[in-house]
Amino acid sequence: MPIELKFCGAAGVVTGSSYLLKVPGGQFLVDCGLFQGTKTVRALNYGDFGFEPKDLSFVLLTHAHIDHSGLLPKLYKNGFTGKVYTTEATKDLLVYMLQDSANIQEMEVRQLNKRNAQRGLPEITPIYTHEDAEECLANIETIKMNGWIDCPFGVKARFWNAGHILGSASIELAIPGENRQDVGILFSGDLGPDNKMFHPAPESPHDIDYLVVESTYGDRQRQDSSIEARRKRLQEEIMAAVEAGGNILIPAFAVERTQELLLDIDWLIENSKIPELPLFIDSPLASKVTGVFEKYRHELEDMSGFRGPFKGRNIHYTQNTEESKSLNRIKSGAIIMAGSGMCDAGRIRHHLKNNLWNAACTVLFVGYQAEGTLGRFIQSGQKTVRILGDEVEVKARIRSIETYSAHADQGELVSWTKARLPIRKNIFLTHGTDESRLAMSQQLASGGIAAASILRPSIDNLFRLDTDTGFALQLEAGRQRIAVEEMTATTDWHNDYARFVLDLAHFLRGMKDSESRRALLANLMRHIISKNHPNAKK
Repeated sequence: MPIELKFCGAAGVVTGSSYLLKVPGGQFLVDCGLFQGTKTVRALNYGDFGFEPKDLSFVLLTHAHIDHSGLLPKLYKNGFTGKVYTTEATKDLLVYMLQDSANIQEMEVRQLNKRNAQRGLPEITPIYTHEDAEECLANIETIKMNGWIDCPFGVKARFWNAGHILGSASIELAIPGENRQDVGILFSGDLGPDNKMFHPAPESPHDIDYLVVESTYGDRQRQDSSIEARRKRLQEEIMAAVEAGGNILIPAFAVERTQELLLDIDWLIENSKIPELPLFIDSPLASKVTGVFEKYRHELEDMSGFRGPFKGRNIHYTQNTEESKSLNRIKSGAIIMAGSGMCDAGRIRHHLKNNLWNAACTVLFVGYQAEGTLGRFIQSGQKTVRILGDEVEVKARIRSIETYSAHADQGELVSWTKARLPIRKNIFLTHGTDESRLAMSQQLASGGIAAASILRPSIDNLFRLDTDTGFALQLEAGRQRIAVEEMTATTDWHNDYARFVLDLAHFLRGMKDSESRRALLANLMRHIISKNHPNAKK
C-alpha cells in the first residue's frame, strides 16, 4: 500500500488543522482541530471527520491551540481508542483547554435547545461532553523534544521546537516506503516569529521529501516586531485609551497572549511608562493557563527582572460569573481581558455589549481574527453588530496591534521554508486563506523553488506521496464535506441575514410613520413569496 495524505482541515482556511496519513498497515492523524469562522464552516465540527475514528491507531499533536486540538474528545466519542502523543507542556495546557471547550459545547447547546424548544425545533447534542474530554486526557502520552519515538507500522516521529506557544512543536516523520527507503515528512505546525517572547526561534531538520507548512501570514509583512517596539506600541495605545476616558477591552487568547500582555504591562508600569491601571483577567481558562506558565517559568525566556508579572497588585482574576458581571459597574480606567480571543464565545461578548456603544471605550485586538467571526466584523469597521441576539452600535475606538501575533510573517515563513531545503518532492501550503497561500507560493517560487512542487490543497483532498514521478499525485477522495467556495468565503448566509436584519431595522426607524413601515414590510414579503413561489397569488 502506498503512503497517502488527506487534508481534513486547515485547507483554504486557518482553522481545523487535521491531516490523515494512510501507511502500510494502518492510519494515524496529525492534529485534530476545531473549525472556527463562519457558521457554515463551524458546522463541520458537528459532522463526520472525513475518516473513521475507529480506524485510527494513534494521533500526533503539534500544540494545544484549540484549532489544532479541539476535536480530540470527539474522536473518542466516535470510537477512537488509541493514544495521543504530544509534549508535556501541551498536555498540561490541554487539561484546562479541553475541559473549557467541553463546557462551551455543553453550555451553548443548552442555550440553543432552549430556543429550539420555543421555536418547535428538534434538540441537538453537544459536539462532545466533559466525559469525552476526560477520556481523551486519560489517553495522552508525553514525549520529549528532539528524540525519535517509535510508533506503530514502523513509523518514527520526532518533535522539534516550533517557537509558537508553550509546548508547541513541528513534527518530523520517517515512514517506511514501498522501496524500503524511509519517506521523510515534516509538519511545521504553527511557527512562531523570530522575536517571540518566552521561546527560542523555531528549529527543524532539512533535507526532507515533503513539507506541510502553515501560511497564516503568508501574505503579510509585519513592521518591527521586537519586544521593545511592541512595548512602545502598547504604551501608546494604553495612554491614548486612558485619555479617551473609557475602559480598555482586550479579547483574550488564553494561551500565551494573555501571559505576554501581563509581562509587558508589568514592565510598562515598573518603568513608569503607564499608570498602574486595575487589570481584570475575566477568563477562567486564562487564569488556569497562567498557572501552567508559572510551572514552566524556569524554562521560559525573558522572565528575569520582573516583580511577578502574573501576580501584580493591580491584577485581579475573576473567579465566578457574579464577579464577571460586577465589572459592568466600572465605567472607565480599567483594562479588561476576557475570552474568547475572536469574540465568538465567552465573557468578552457581554463586555462588548456593555461597552461597544461608548465612544470613550477602546477595544484593542492583539491576535488573529478569523473570517466570519464577531472579532473580524468589529475589527473591519462594521458600524453595528449583533451580540447575544441584540443590535449594538459600534462607537468605541477599535485598535489593533499585530506584533503580538504568535505566527511568523511572510518573510519569516519563507526563510524558515528555505532553511528546510533540499525538499525533494512537494511543499504543501496549509493553515491559511487562499490569498495568503497564493502570496507565499509566489514568494517561494521567486526565491528559486520550483512552482510545480508547491501545492495548495483544498479540504478533503487526498494525495499519494511515494510516487515514481517525484511529485505527489492527487487522488479522488470521494465526497467533499463542504464546497470550496463555502469553505473560503469570508461571510455566509448567516452573516448576510444578520446584516440584513440590522440594515432593515435601521431603515425602518428612519421612515416617517408606522403606516409606511407596515407597507414596506408587506411589499417585501410579497416580493419574497413571488420570487420563491411563482404560482402564488400576488
